This record gives sequence, C-alpha cells and structure tokens, in this order.
Amino acid sequence: MFRDITPLLNSGEYLNKVTEMFFDICKHNNWVPDAIVGPEARGFIFGPLLAAKLGVGFIPVRKPGKLPSTTIQVEYSLEYGSNILEMHDDIINPGLRVIIIDDLLATGGTVEACKKLCELQGAEVIGSLFVIELEGLGAREKLHPTPCESLLNYPA
Repeated sequence: MFRDITPLLNSGEYLNKVTEMFFDICKHNNWVPDAIVGPEARGFIFGPLLAAKLGVGFIPVRKPGKLPSTTIQVEYSLEYGSNILEMHDDIINPGLRVIIIDDLLATGGTVEACKKLCELQGAEVIGSLFVIELEGLGAREKLHPTPCESLLNYPA
C-alpha cells in the first residue's frame, strides 16, 4: 500500500508540527548535530526545515550529475538493480556529527548510501529520522548501529 505524504506537504501547520516532532526527538536522544544530511527529493523538504530549527547547515545528497562541484559517489542496490548517490567531496570535515533525514524508511538502501558517503569523509552519523517507516523489510538491521526514529510505522 502506497503511503502518500502530499497532504502533509500541503499544510504549513503540519510541516511545522513534523519539524517540531523531529526537533523533540533530537533533544530527547541528546543528538546535537553539526549538520543535517538529506537525499533528494523529499529529504530536501524535511532536512532544511530541521536544520533551520537546529541552527545548523543542510547537506544535499543527489543523483549523479546534479551537484555543481566535484563529488564522491556510492553505488547501492535496489530491488531490481542499482543506483548511485553523490555528495560534494569537500562538504564534510572529519569529525562532523550529522543526522540523516528522509520521508520514508523501507529497505534502507538510500539511507545506507547516505551514511557511507558521510563516513567516507570522516563524519559521524549520530542518528536518522523518517516520517514513515515500513517495518519488516530489514532496514534497521542494515543501518545498525545507527539509531533510527520514525514518526509513523506501518507493516510492509
């Protein structure tokens, strides 16, 4: 079953509430990031909102050829093939503490690729945040030991 977050995106009130909920999770878990990392496309929505609330920067992760500077890349597996994600190669200094955020956690492939990109540059991924998590697809195991927090959970 497809989980549509479009109504959430259409409401400033709900976007503020989601941002506040993510902020509260960070406070509860004592996550104090230096930056928020988000993959396109919907990590670009929630990531900057949380980054602004926390007073930190946002680091975009994109498909190949979309970033204007030199990049590093990671290839990752999909259900039927593979994909590549990129990040600027000079955006992270060693020791930077980051949180990865996206709209959906399903199999964990996209977030695992984001995590690898961050770690290749010496960052510490202190947590990951999602609006929705589809349970039972092995994502948490794939991302372990990185903590995962979701606002809504559904069986896959």
